[in-house]
Amino acid sequence: MRQLFDLQGRVAAVTGANTGLGQAMAVALAGAGAKVSLIGRSAPAETEEMIERAGGQSAAIMADLSRSDCAERVVAETVSRFGSIDILVNNAGIIRRTEALDFTEKDWDDVLDTNLKTPFFLAKAAAARMVESGGGKIINVASLLSIQGGIRVASYTASKSGLAGLTRLLANEWAAKGINVNAIVPGYFATNNTEALRNDADRNREILSRIPAARWGDPSDLAGTVIFLASSASNYVHGALLPVDGGWLAR
Repeated sequence: MRQLFDLQGRVAAVTGANTGLGQAMAVALAGAGAKVSLIGRSAPAETEEMIERAGGQSAAIMADLSRSDCAERVVAETVSRFGSIDILVNNAGIIRRTEALDFTEKDWDDVLDTNLKTPFFLAKAAAARMVESGGGKIINVASLLSIQGGIRVASYTASKSGLAGLTRLLANEWAAKGINVNAIVPGYFATNNTEALRNDADRNREILSRIPAARWGDPSDLAGTVIFLASSASNYVHGALLPVDGGWLAR
């Protein structure tokens, strides 16, 4: 059974791995045996230290993920450093909060570029390598707003809804090539993106009252899920949107 979840000899690339959900998933993948490239605009020094302390191996690859033209280089650098790319976790994302009537075109484009356009081209670049090596795992980080509408986050909702659709489309196209494409649907987690909500006493209370688990998620709650989707345990799982939400969607 342990062999099903063993990632020894695998190479993973995780975007936005310097903090929060990306950091937790990168550390989890390294703990399961994968070598991990940590991709983002900010140096992931803390994540590198956590992986090193756990006996894992990682390398930082700097990239501006608001620009999709970084995709080929990022994948090529991962392969150059570690010999392959077997797992891609499209985690990096940004959010802009304002009423739809006041939303600017820049706030729309910035979010769509980072949250949807770049993940597609990273997946495309990684899949080209995975086809050559016989398969791989692509894990997108979606959102409750891939399923629900939300408020005051028009471009974020659009991007995450698009990412859910893209997950299904790529699963349809690539399953027969040995590439599993799935998405994690995190609920309300204690991260930088939710700091404003947690600091708003009324919204914090409203959100907690809706979560059956009665708490905000901790990034470490994603560890088992990402290892499952990255490992051979999920070889017949394609196009799934897997909620990790404390029961929010079941409410």
